[in-house]
Amino acid sequence: MNPLRNDRHLSVHDLRRRISEGDIDTVVVAFTDMQGRLQGKRLHAAYFVQHVLEQGTEGCNYLLAVDVEMNTVDGYPMSSWESGYGDLEFTLDLATIRLLPHLPGSALVQCDLVWPDHRPVRQSPRTVLAAQLQRLADRGWVALAGTELEFIAFTDTYESAWDAGYRGLRPVNQYNVDYSILGTSRVEPLLRDLRNTMYAAGMDVESAKGECNRGQHEIGFLYNDAMTTADNHVVYKTVAKEVAAQHGQSLTFMSKYDEREGNSCHIHLSLRGADGSTVFWEDGRRTPLYDSFVAGLLATMSELTLLYAPNVNSYKRFAAGSFAPTTIAWGADNRTCAVRLVGRGPGARLENRVPGGDVNPYLALAAMLAGGLHGIDQGLSLGPELTGNAYTSGLPTVPRTLLQARDAFTGSAVARAAFGDEVVDHYTNMADVELAAFDAAVTDWELRRGFERM
Repeated sequence: MNPLRNDRHLSVHDLRRRISEGDIDTVVVAFTDMQGRLQGKRLHAAYFVQHVLEQGTEGCNYLLAVDVEMNTVDGYPMSSWESGYGDLEFTLDLATIRLLPHLPGSALVQCDLVWPDHRPVRQSPRTVLAAQLQRLADRGWVALAGTELEFIAFTDTYESAWDAGYRGLRPVNQYNVDYSILGTSRVEPLLRDLRNTMYAAGMDVESAKGECNRGQHEIGFLYNDAMTTADNHVVYKTVAKEVAAQHGQSLTFMSKYDEREGNSCHIHLSLRGADGSTVFWEDGRRTPLYDSFVAGLLATMSELTLLYAPNVNSYKRFAAGSFAPTTIAWGADNRTCAVRLVGRGPGARLENRVPGGDVNPYLALAAMLAGGLHGIDQGLSLGPELTGNAYTSGLPTVPRTLLQARDAFTGSAVARAAFGDEVVDHYTNMADVELAAFDAAVTDWELRRGFERM
């Protein structure tokens, strides 16, 4: 029997039984790509049992070397025309088997990627996080994490939104519904379906609440070990879009949809001993280890921002007075800082407020762990708490553009020591590809300002 994450996940035995009884006819086999998206195949269940369950399956190695639009691009040594675009192997993580209740007769298994000789694909986001979790395990620690994803929902279908160029869409709320019960009641058919679907798919749903932007909402999930949280995060993003489409609606997790508040993805993180003991709190106060971890997170914030804010659009969200952070500082329950410390005792944790809704959770969590371990290994001291308004503090800020973040990341000795040159160079190239695509684009803003008046 394979270990289960909870009683709503499926064992291999349960999966085989449901397939033999005809309850499941489709198994989705998927991994997470650089952009944080599930990619893979839908397999007929009988074929899955006979040929894939024990052996895995394959996919083209360009799946970790394309841009957002799935164009093959240059600059990735692992995948190119010269190397012939060979295969990667998908290895099933049998702890991730879950039903997809919104899709008839369907189950999902998440995967790691290995080369044909069974070496791990180091550039795979899940592998990047696994390497940092192993560094923790070597010290007798585990990481607990929770991600808080915001989205904006629209009454338009995805097809009509595409046809409209994503302009002039009608949000499901016309005003700020932050914490509004009335505002969420207006959207409850969608929110309720999302909550119940995700619970049945093996996630521990906490709540749904309105947010500030028009049509903006957040569904919260209980924290878990870091890998489970990242796995759930990417499944949720895919399923949320699928469920919205079933309602004839659409939603976006993009970091900054319009000039109002962007979509955040605040990440909560704490360390525990392998035996469950607290690491960040002792004798009624923060431990020195906790302080050094936070100090390392702050010290590496600029050079690792690329893994928190991976797209050109990500940086539009960093606006003063918007509840998106600009200042590299920490504060106790201070939402104007990049890092907010909350909780006491076993609940003591840090909140990284830099990532947006477009973040790849595996890479962001890996970056947080790498930064924190750097602080511990170097014995860094935590500077004074920032009290008051971080936006007007005059302290250093996060990079304001993708180019600044790219340059800081590729030159980071901490990143290269923690992740290896292969990984750093791979994600540097991802930034280069996005920058080149954006530089070649003519935006609506340019057309409005320049078509007639220049």
